[in-house]
Amino acid sequence: MYKFEQNSTPLYIQLYEQIKDEIKTKLKDGTKLPSIRKLSTEYNLSKTTVQTAYNQLYAEGYIESKKNSGYFVCKDIIQDFQINLNNQKDEKILKVDYKIDFFPAHLAKSSFPKQTWLKLYNKVIKSDINYGAYFDKQGDLDLRIEISKYLLSSRAVLSNSEQIIITSGFSDSLFIISSILKKFSNNIAIESPCYNVARKIFEISDFKIEDIPINSDGLELNLLEKTACKALYITPSHQFPTGVTMPISNRIKLLNWAKNSDAFIIEDDYDSELSYHNRPIPSIQGLENNNNRIIYLGTFSKTLSPALRISYIVLPNQLLNLYHQTFDFRFSGVSIDIQKTLTLFLKDGHWEKHLRKIRNINRKKHDLMKEALKEFLKDEIKIIREGSGLNLLIKPLVNIDLDKLDKLCKQKGVKIYFKEFFDLEKVIALGFGGFEEFEIKDAIKKFSEIWFQSKS
Repeated sequence: MYKFEQNSTPLYIQLYEQIKDEIKTKLKDGTKLPSIRKLSTEYNLSKTTVQTAYNQLYAEGYIESKKNSGYFVCKDIIQDFQINLNNQKDEKILKVDYKIDFFPAHLAKSSFPKQTWLKLYNKVIKSDINYGAYFDKQGDLDLRIEISKYLLSSRAVLSNSEQIIITSGFSDSLFIISSILKKFSNNIAIESPCYNVARKIFEISDFKIEDIPINSDGLELNLLEKTACKALYITPSHQFPTGVTMPISNRIKLLNWAKNSDAFIIEDDYDSELSYHNRPIPSIQGLENNNNRIIYLGTFSKTLSPALRISYIVLPNQLLNLYHQTFDFRFSGVSIDIQKTLTLFLKDGHWEKHLRKIRNINRKKHDLMKEALKEFLKDEIKIIREGSGLNLLIKPLVNIDLDKLDKLCKQKGVKIYFKEFFDLEKVIALGFGGFEEFEIKDAIKKFSEIWFQSKS
């Protein structure tokens, strides 16, 4: 039964759409369609309207015409749609609606300083921004000045505004650096285990990668010294994913290696602000007096918002000319109004206030998750990384099938994440940053129930 409405859509299109839908969902291969005369009489349509609809279906391959017999559904079309519908069903099965997500680097929605940001953003929008012009390629000058001040006071990073490049996230930063370093060497040393995004970017950039193992003091320097690499990627303040902090003695040795090897160190300081029991160790970059060997990476994703996509690079002075030559076409991917809002956020003292709040909130979440793990999983697990960042790492102390655990978690709408630890051992990362405080205990309780089910 077809229905026709009096609207701007032509009648032949309405008929065509309804027949096409029937072919996709109801009709079988080779089904004969009603004659043009029958349809026009039954629905009070002109023969031209029905013929035009059939012509369109024929042109698109839904129907075929048999001489002196009429129109029939094409034999292959139903099978093709059935396969497509089955694939769509399979895809829906794979898309799990996670009720609990332990993502290791999320911030809770409530943690963003929305009212303050909105107030500053409105102030920026009402100011005299020239939206008809291109702005500074490296990012807003005032923002780079404020970042330079902040880095000196908080991380002992020595820089000026000319050394700072505003980027749209970590990947953007590392692609820029990879392009510059490729002019010096095809080899790069990285931590093992390492942040997988960093590894992927170096692979895409066609570097030959040397894996340097991590121990309890960070990078195994004796193995690094045996390589011929002219570049090193490292997360010394809070190694990802092990959480190890490189001691000052090894940092100095690392600087000596860079100087003696004429090499560059990429210092990724991705979440140094989130230390809950001790003050963060100053950056390696701040230990280097001549500021020639360290490429410093920072971000606002772990403390303000990953959605804003604001990161930055502090380049050594000797790489600035090469950057300008290589990226004379590039403009910062962060919109100018967002950059200027962040400038006011830093300049007016909101950033320091926000950091204190974020540290306090996430320290409480950290402690709540730790307590819940001890309550529900007791001697089943060992917490092997804590005290900083947005997640805890746990290691099973009992015989448990981690693949079965992962499968059961997905079935129950719980998302967990696995990381490689020392000797590439698989451990579980449980993020607490994305939860509200009151949600954490129930989330761990649910996870523990699935844990014990996976053992049976």
